[in-house]
Amino acid sequence: MPQTREHTSVRRHQIIDAARKVILERGSENITIKALADEVGLSEAAIYRHFYQKQDVLLFLIDDIGESLLNDLKYASGPKSSSLSRIGSILRKHISSVEQRRGVSFQIIAEIVSLGNTQLNERVSRIIERYTSELESLINDGIESAEIRGDLDSKAASALIFSTIHGLVSLWTLKGYGFNLRKNFDSIWSIVWPSMANQTLTYTGKPER
Repeated sequence: MPQTREHTSVRRHQIIDAARKVILERGSENITIKALADEVGLSEAAIYRHFYQKQDVLLFLIDDIGESLLNDLKYASGPKSSSLSRIGSILRKHISSVEQRRGVSFQIIAEIVSLGNTQLNERVSRIIERYTSELESLINDGIESAEIRGDLDSKAASALIFSTIHGLVSLWTLKGYGFNLRKNFDSIWSIVWPSMANQTLTYTGKPER
């Protein structure tokens, strides 16, 4: 069958979607240019027109995942929400997105890291740093407004929150999605929230919309 020519950006996204599928179904070690070509329905030469090598495909995929994760942090409850309530709402939205995607982003990151490639791992590290930096900024806003404890280490707290989410999603995936991810997050957040909050705030357990 003749291959139709697609706009470069469309084709590149088709290729990384194919990489996503191969990783999830066969593992990252089975990513090859031939596997990607077969999945998209192109020749290997056509893949090379868009990506110089397999590593470039994975770098593009990591960046795409990073944008998806960061977009989840851009949601805010509203101007009258307390900083901690706003962070909780943002994280619940993130968890909801993760649930809808079946934890795909975290699975793929873990698979790519398992390859042991220095450049890929550095790119993943950069994405995680950007994510935790966004969380850190939100926490600092709460410290400045005196809603979050002034003695809290915002950098450590943001790393803890990311690690908690990553661990929870990993466990959920390993358990075959067998428990309610959002409910489990709410239970964890009910522990994290009071440890961060200024003593004048009271945890209600009710997510703000």
